[in-house]
Amino acid sequence: MNRLTVVLAVLGIGLALLVFNHDTGTTLGIDNNDFGRVIYLLPIALVLSAGIWASRRTVSETLRNLLIWLVIILALATAYLYRHDAMEVGNRLLAGLIPGRAFVVTTSEGGQEVILHKLLNGHFEADVRINGQKIEMLVDTGASMVALSHDDAARVGLIPENLNYSMTVMTANGRARAAPVELGDVSIGPISRRDVAATVAEKGKLDQSLLGMSFLETLGSMQMQTDELRLRD
Repeated sequence: MNRLTVVLAVLGIGLALLVFNHDTGTTLGIDNNDFGRVIYLLPIALVLSAGIWASRRTVSETLRNLLIWLVIILALATAYLYRHDAMEVGNRLLAGLIPGRAFVVTTSEGGQEVILHKLLNGHFEADVRINGQKIEMLVDTGASMVALSHDDAARVGLIPENLNYSMTVMTANGRARAAPVELGDVSIGPISRRDVAATVAEKGKLDQSLLGMSFLETLGSMQMQTDELRLRD
């Protein structure tokens, strides 16, 4: 009986037992999910063992091969067990390298917190979804409301030409007219708000859209540290 036959036999018997015991939830006293993992790993272990046994020449060489496979198995097991930590490190690294990318962590209370890294210019930017469209916005606690540029307003489905520019606001380009609007959905990471008050600036009067206090004041907390801004729902 060759190795392939043994592997197929183990898989076939294991699958048959799982199908037969599907309704009971256990197989041979083991939870079906755990039993499925055993059936998946057992043929791999048999193949590795057969390979080591077939390649034996001396006791020292057999032990060396056994140790090599043991290290490989431990490395794979470690990577699997700490996969979530590795993903968290990767996401934090990307958040530091890509401007506006939010890094989401789970707090000790079970809530979620969005972390933004400060840019080289000293400001915090965020990729914000407004009505399903991603907009790069500057986090501005000095702005009383979310403020959209003329172009970004068009991107999120508004028609700037049909708005009533009845408000006077101060922008980086000086005094300008703005139109009051209400945004159906504003989200940053997992934090989402409905019906957020906002303004749309006249064309050419606002270089970058602002994430202002009409959104920020709805948060549970907003903590600014040396190089990061933490937003908690």
